[in-house]
Amino acid sequence: MKPLSDDGQPPLGLRERKKMRTRAAIRRHALKLFREQGFANTTIDQIVDPLEISQSTFFRYFPTKEDVVLEDDFDVLVIDALTRQPAELGPLTALRTAIQEAFATLSPDELAEEREREALIMATPELRSRMLDDFGHTIQLIGDLFSERLGRAPDAFAVRVFSGALIGAMLAATFTAIEDPNADLLALLDQAFGYLEAGLPL
Repeated sequence: MKPLSDDGQPPLGLRERKKMRTRAAIRRHALKLFREQGFANTTIDQIVDPLEISQSTFFRYFPTKEDVVLEDDFDVLVIDALTRQPAELGPLTALRTAIQEAFATLSPDELAEEREREALIMATPELRSRMLDDFGHTIQLIGDLFSERLGRAPDAFAVRVFSGALIGAMLAATFTAIEDPNADLLALLDQAFGYLEAGLPL
């Protein structure tokens, strides 16, 4: 039997670790090129050639060039942390705690890459448009998570409204963080959710 890692999960095998390293290398190099020469001016060949991988390998990890930026690994960390929160915590408290736990797992380099990714999305029309198109799916995902947690129907209108409000709060915090490079994104997110929890007083 394999020993468990610090988080109680079986350690990743060599194949899985290699896949994670390849995926991270693709994203890191792609973001560097996007920053230096622009998203639209960067080709798939320019991304894969220095890494000595094929286009088919690239597309196994990312279906499109846009997905290099739009696929959010941080969401996976938050979802995993949310599922571990005690059932007695209210929805917003559980989410605030999950986000804090997810942020705590990121290194300074990973935090910087996340900020760069968000800024690139907002500055690139085709990425911003795709992100807006994906909001329906994101609201559905959040709704499903909280429906299961609360024992509510996935299509309950109140759950959908709650999910949409969360997305709005996250966007407001993200926009503010992008406008101010010195802003603390975690603090802004927590402040935004606290504002929701207080009933949106003006």
